[in-house]
Amino acid sequence: MTNDKFSDTLCKGDVLDMVNEDAFEKRTRLNTYFDFYGQLLTQKQRDVFRMYYLNDYSLGEISQELHISRQGVFDVLKRSEKVLEGYEKKLGLVKRFEEKQGELKDAFKRLKEIGEVMPADKKAELLDIIKELNEVIEELV
Repeated sequence: MTNDKFSDTLCKGDVLDMVNEDAFEKRTRLNTYFDFYGQLLTQKQRDVFRMYYLNDYSLGEISQELHISRQGVFDVLKRSEKVLEGYEKKLGLVKRFEEKQGELKDAFKRLKEIGEVMPADKKAELLDIIKELNEVIEELV
C-alpha cells in the first residue's frame, strides 16, 4: 500500500468505519436512498457516489479519476448524502417501501399459518396462490 493510499484510507476513516456498526448502517441506508432517488442527483453526484459507495474508491482515487481535488470530491459526496437524505425526509419512499415489505411478510406468515390447518386439497391451492403472489412481488421489486 502506497503512502497516499494509506493516508487516503486513514483520512476516509475506513479503518474506523469497518468496526463502527453505525457507519455500516449509514452506508446501507445511503445505498438504499441511492436506489430510490439516485436519478435525481446530478451526473457528477451520481458518479462520485457510485465510485465511493458502490465501487469502494478512496477520495484520492476519485480525485485522480475525475480530475478534481480531494476536497471537491468530499464536498460532492457530502452534498449528495444530504440531498438523498432530504429526498427521503420529504418523500418517504424508502420508509413506505419498508413498511409495505413488513406488511407483506406478515400477510404471508398468516397465509402459511392458515395453510397448516387446511385440508390437503385446499392446502395445495393456497400454496399455488402464495407462489403466484411471490412471483408478482419479485417482478415489482
